[in-house]
Amino acid sequence: MHFFVYKKGELYAEDVPVTELVKEFGSPLYIYSYGTLIRHVRAYEEAFCDTHHVICYAVKANSNLAILSLFANLGLGADIVSGGELFKALKAGIKPFRIVFAGVGKTEQEIEYALKNNILMFNVESRAELHKINEVAKKMKKQASVALRINPDIDPRTHKYIATGLKTSKFGIPIDKALEYYKLAKSMKNIKIIGIHKHIGSQITEISVYNEALTKILELYEKLADYDVNLEYINIGGGLGITYKDEEPPHPVELGQVIVPLLKNKKGILIIEPGRSIVGNAGILVTKVLYFKETKTKNFYIVDAGMNDLIRPSLYGSYHEIQPVTPKGREKIITDIVGPICESGDFLAKDREIEKVSQNEYLAVMSAGAYGFSMSSNYNSRLKAAEVLVKGDRYALIRKRDSYRDLIKNEIIPEDLI
Repeated sequence: MHFFVYKKGELYAEDVPVTELVKEFGSPLYIYSYGTLIRHVRAYEEAFCDTHHVICYAVKANSNLAILSLFANLGLGADIVSGGELFKALKAGIKPFRIVFAGVGKTEQEIEYALKNNILMFNVESRAELHKINEVAKKMKKQASVALRINPDIDPRTHKYIATGLKTSKFGIPIDKALEYYKLAKSMKNIKIIGIHKHIGSQITEISVYNEALTKILELYEKLADYDVNLEYINIGGGLGITYKDEEPPHPVELGQVIVPLLKNKKGILIIEPGRSIVGNAGILVTKVLYFKETKTKNFYIVDAGMNDLIRPSLYGSYHEIQPVTPKGREKIITDIVGPICESGDFLAKDREIEKVSQNEYLAVMSAGAYGFSMSSNYNSRLKAAEVLVKGDRYALIRKRDSYRDLIKNEIIPEDLI
């Protein structure tokens, strides 16, 4: 559910016409709905209200500082995968004791930075990483709190690039090696084991895979108690999907109805790491129609947003609903909707049926709040889009559009070499 609806013949973001926003801030433009973000956070809080839990928002989905600040004010923690995400989470006011650090490639500098800030825990992904964290903690005369990320070899039935719980994945510790790794961690003087973690993928639309994965993790949880490894936290990861086209993903309440009974009589505090399901449908990308191009075999709407702004269609073949900001009731045509980037893979939609639009009119790319701006780039030296947050009939710019000077601000011409 979101608050992007048609009123008086045009698309509104909550109580603000989208045309008003693009008139003020230009195009391409990311627009986020405050009310949708709040609704989705509350859905998770209500779904797990019967168990002690911490919601650690997956910062990778959308790391805008204003959005992170909103989540900090709501008491959320953060699931981070880099030092940069830690920096942004802390700047936004997220408490370090609610931050968990995942990812297979934590550098020594990132580990040190996290330890200095006393984060809740590292989700450890390999033997080598465990040794490195222990080494850095020893050097700093600290004890590092960790969970081991377990790979349960479960097929999440999602796109292969975002499936992370199969044994062929680079993520996590094979479940058949988990006891060995926990024993190793227990022997390390500068490691404190406090949790167990799994995350099997993203854009998951079947509740059964959560049940299957957590059941395997809890079997391991019980075995660990026999080795005097008593865990304070059980982290089930995130990955709940959203509706892009015709998917029918579970509501957080349905997820809670599966997870909470499994945790009955378990002492560990539950950690959940939602990202897409909170921000995905809370954002849209608005783009201007530059040209219509007609050939013998294809129609093309050429728009000012490209794969540098939203790479999901090019990278994953992902579907995003695209609709006119000001529909006129014109006839529909079959067309590709493509960007200005010099790549044949630069498209937002292929062979899409859409109402005819005219030059300088706007299209809204729906469900673009997750992995939209956060995956954008300056490819072709194009400027990154502006971002706006709407709350009722009020709105604010939360990221300025890049300038040409931004493209070169970190570049140096070495006069002694050129």
